[in-house]
Amino acid sequence: MPLEIVRNDITKMRVDAIVNAANERLLMGGGVCGAIFAAAGAEALSKACAKIGFCKTGDAVLTRGFALPAKYVIHAVGPIWRGGDDGETELLAACYDNALALAQRKGIRSIAFPLISSGIYGFPKDIALSVATARIGSFLRANEMQVYLVVFDRASFQLSEQRYRSIQSYLDDRTAFAAEALYTRRFEDMPPSAARPKSAAMPAPAKMPVPCGSIQPTTSHHMPAPSKRTLEQMLQRAGEGFTQRLLRLIDERGMADPEVYQRANLDRRLFSKIRSNRDYRPAKNTALALAVALRLNLDETADLLRRAGYALSPSSRADLIVEYFLGEENYDIFEINEALFAFDESLLGS
Repeated sequence: MPLEIVRNDITKMRVDAIVNAANERLLMGGGVCGAIFAAAGAEALSKACAKIGFCKTGDAVLTRGFALPAKYVIHAVGPIWRGGDDGETELLAACYDNALALAQRKGIRSIAFPLISSGIYGFPKDIALSVATARIGSFLRANEMQVYLVVFDRASFQLSEQRYRSIQSYLDDRTAFAAEALYTRRFEDMPPSAARPKSAAMPAPAKMPVPCGSIQPTTSHHMPAPSKRTLEQMLQRAGEGFTQRLLRLIDERGMADPEVYQRANLDRRLFSKIRSNRDYRPAKNTALALAVALRLNLDETADLLRRAGYALSPSSRADLIVEYFLGEENYDIFEINEALFAFDESLLGS
């Protein structure tokens, strides 16, 4: 997929270039910077940086990778966090923009970023993550490149507290709702002669509480009313396979292919394979990514998944997280993948 969040040591990434969270004087430092210098060969990389001499905050320069698996190192100078009122966010965004622009000019096809400024420079990890995915996502909607966002461990990666709690609350409510529904069905299916145990007596189900920013699973107030279809149209479309339905949806929304596969975080070649094969059966995360790209509501998403032989499962945490975002009408594939990664689930895309 064009943007993938991975847990790894960035010095071991086999890509065309890795990004160093550098300082303005391009000296060997601590943290990610120190690890990159050590892996590349501190003396060789220091000499290459000394020839450049200086790089201002928000900008990026390039050197060879020396002993690294990567051919190049792009040194991007991130800002020090000073509370948020000193232009730090804009400077951090410029870091990603300039590093990606430099990589593109150099013909780099794959690149790995650390979460710039989130270490000793003190940038709050949730803000650093939001800036990183926003700027990389913006670049990938207009360009093709394989980009990795590399985090060393869970402590290095953090959603905003509000977002995390809202998703967790939604997961808790949906799990409780599903469990209660299953419990109720078990006794409804019992023969009339079977007595319900007194200990199992339950009051009528109360309306499930809805956490701030989430939806009830059985309502569709966020969804547009489906358009009226003739019986002939419904019968004709009932037999559509996944590819046929996908292409019709793309045409109905007036979208171009690049817009679709970029918004779905899909590789262009995979999308071309889907388009050219009417019997193609995608992986579930690919089908969901395309539903997000097409801005489908929950009913439309469920219908598209059925064409590929899948369903949204109330017992799947990954499915519930995607459901949460669709209900919020948030179709940013990179934000969805941030949440999936934070909850240790597979990302959407190819």
